[in-house]
Amino acid sequence: MFPGLVPMSRDRKPEVMDQPGLDPAEHDRALRGLRRINAISLCVPGLFQHLQAVAREAPGNRLSVLELACGGADTAIALAAIAKRRKLNWTIQACDLNPEAIHIARRNVLRQNSSVDLFVADALDPPETEIFDVVYCTLFVHHLDPADVVRLLSVMASRARRLVLVDDLIRSRLGYALAWAGTRLLSRSWVVHYDGPLSVKAAFTPSEILDLAARAGMHNPLLERNWPERYRLCWRPN
Repeated sequence: MFPGLVPMSRDRKPEVMDQPGLDPAEHDRALRGLRRINAISLCVPGLFQHLQAVAREAPGNRLSVLELACGGADTAIALAAIAKRRKLNWTIQACDLNPEAIHIARRNVLRQNSSVDLFVADALDPPETEIFDVVYCTLFVHHLDPADVVRLLSVMASRARRLVLVDDLIRSRLGYALAWAGTRLLSRSWVVHYDGPLSVKAAFTPSEILDLAARAGMHNPLLERNWPERYRLCWRPN
């Protein structure tokens, strides 16, 4: 029996990685653990399929992409690497509110000789001028209260010409069990062990996220359920 079975109602508590003052070495160790977990989830291939479909509609397969709340930027770096191998004409930028996360992300970019451009910014801030073909975020929505999710989705919709993607956890008993076991199997970080199950408790169900998308003015979004107990919300402006 896994401890602390997830309740039916949402239970959002502060996660360690959300708090200021986390030791940089622990922050880095946690992000490396999340990198392995995201690799198992096949998040990047799923996102890439959607980006590729949008790029095929543009002259020269050109595509501008923005990731919000990027953390260590592993997803953006992986997408850029695939695009480079396939000689695709994509530009990828990524931002995070936490300067320490961007510091780690820049180190990752340098280590992998990536073309991803990074900057510090709040994902909830409305755009000033620049918009992108695609705006996406992964494993961020469950950190927010419902009102801020609506705000985030509204901002994403205003910044995306052609596609919004949101990839996150599904709140369920199966999801909690997978998070409890998977974080311990794939990472030695106590931060990941603590935050992983809490993330599932804070996550939304598919019906809840669809309701929040409707409140943000996203009409007729597509919601895909993916292994392991994750969803991908896809919305294209009319």
